[in-house]
This record gives sequence, C-alpha cells and structure tokens, in this order.
Amino acid sequence: MDNINSVLFNAKKYLINNSINSANIDSEILLSSVLKKSKNHLLLNSSIKIDEDKIDTFNKLVERRKKQEPIAYILKQKDFWKSTFYVDRNVLIPRPDTEILIEEILYNYSKNQKLSVLDIGTGSGCIIISILKDRPNFKGTAIDVCKNALNVAKYNAKIHQLENRIKFYKSSVDNFFKGKYDLVISNPPYINKFDLKYLERDVIGFEPSLALEGGIDGFTVLKKVIKKSSRLLKIGGKLVLEIGFDQKLKVIKLLKKEKYFVNKIAKDYGNRDRCVICTKL
Repeated sequence: MDNINSVLFNAKKYLINNSINSANIDSEILLSSVLKKSKNHLLLNSSIKIDEDKIDTFNKLVERRKKQEPIAYILKQKDFWKSTFYVDRNVLIPRPDTEILIEEILYNYSKNQKLSVLDIGTGSGCIIISILKDRPNFKGTAIDVCKNALNVAKYNAKIHQLENRIKFYKSSVDNFFKGKYDLVISNPPYINKFDLKYLERDVIGFEPSLALEGGIDGFTVLKKVIKKSSRLLKIGGKLVLEIGFDQKLKVIKLLKKEKYFVNKIAKDYGNRDRCVICTKL
C-alpha cells in the first residue's frame, strides 16, 4: 500500500506530464474527495497508507482530469458564494466573477425587503439560490431553455431548501410572458461564436456551448434579455446583467434605447467590466 505522499506525488507528476497546469491543487482536491478528508489533513498525515481500492478510485479521477475534464464535473459540485452546488455537463460551471452580481444585489436590497425576482437562463440556479438564501423575503422565478439544466437548478433548490420559493419554467426569454418583477438577473451567453475556439480546452471541450455562445457578435442573447426585461420589469425595477469585459459601451447603448438608466458598471476580480446594474424608467 502506498501512502498519501507517494500517491499525490505520482498523480501530480502524471498530470504535469500531460500539460495540466493546476496539477498540484487538482491532485489534492481529488484525493481529498476520495478520502473524505480536508487538504490540510492530507498534508499533515502524508505518511498514512491508503487502501488499494481508494487508490484505484483516485487514479480513475486523475485519468479524467488528464483528459481536461473540469474538476467540478468530475466531483459533480462547485462552491459559489456561500454554498456548494451540484453541477454536471448540462450547466455552466459557476465562476467567481459571477459572484459580483450577488454582491451588487445584496448591497442594493436590505434583508426585510419583499421582492419578486426573475433569473433568465438560470443554469445551475446558483445565482437566484444564493440571493434567496441571503434575502428571506424574496420570491424567485427561474427560466432556462434547457430541460436538463432546469432539472439541475430544481435539484439545487431542493438541497438548499428553497423549492417552495422558486418557480421554474422551461422557456426562452422571447417566449416568457409571466408576471412583472422588481428585479431581473441574468448571466446570458455573451461570447462571440468565432471566439469559442480560443477558450481553454476544459471549457470548450466540456461545458455546454448553449450557455457560452452569444451569436456572431456575442450580443444575440444579450439583446433579447435587455429588450424582454424592459417589458417584464416594473417601473423602477432593476436589471442586473453579467457582460463580457469588452461589451460595456454597446450594452449601455442598448440599455438606453430600451429606456433604462444605468446605475453602475461593476468590475470583476480581474478589474474588468463585468456587471451592469440599471433601472427601468
């Protein structure tokens, strides 16, 4: 039987040899998952022997990572904001930069406010679930064109005990007409279809292109979300939108055309324009 140290060493070397840049952290995360122990535990107990069946399970996960499969899909989970969400290949993996939307919304609305919230293109449901967990008086509606993505979002709502506060609908933004909302949030696909090929292999090879591609210019879905939200929002309601780092000027132009007042453009952790907060006039 090999010990923790040697098993980790072999896995890291194998992944490095196969051009996985995050080999060290990936190996530790995967072994932590198999042993159900923290990474600190691994480092502090590196001489402890591991059962052969667990080594075999671990090596199979390492083999999947070698093929560029994202850690989140291998482990079927991803941490986002203050919670852990179930994810699979039907949904985009939640990104830290999307947490900017949560920060802005929680800053703008207090805990005792009652709001109706619509999440367009909910995916895993991580955005609306994170908001509703922090704001107990909000009620949510979430839509997505993908039935399998909606099933993931419903499952996440259930494990976070919010299934009674969020209504889910399989619908495109064009065909959604239910209700009027105080707040609309969306992280729509906004990548130019010709730029998809330049994305990292673990993104373009595994994540759903439906959740990434925003058409020829990257604005196909963004335009629809902006236009439809102006009809779904109450006067004075807010639209909070994630955008591409180079889309600010064109998005502002589209918003003004649809009678929005742009309150703020928030930057992501890399200091790039990422989140637009605007009000329906």
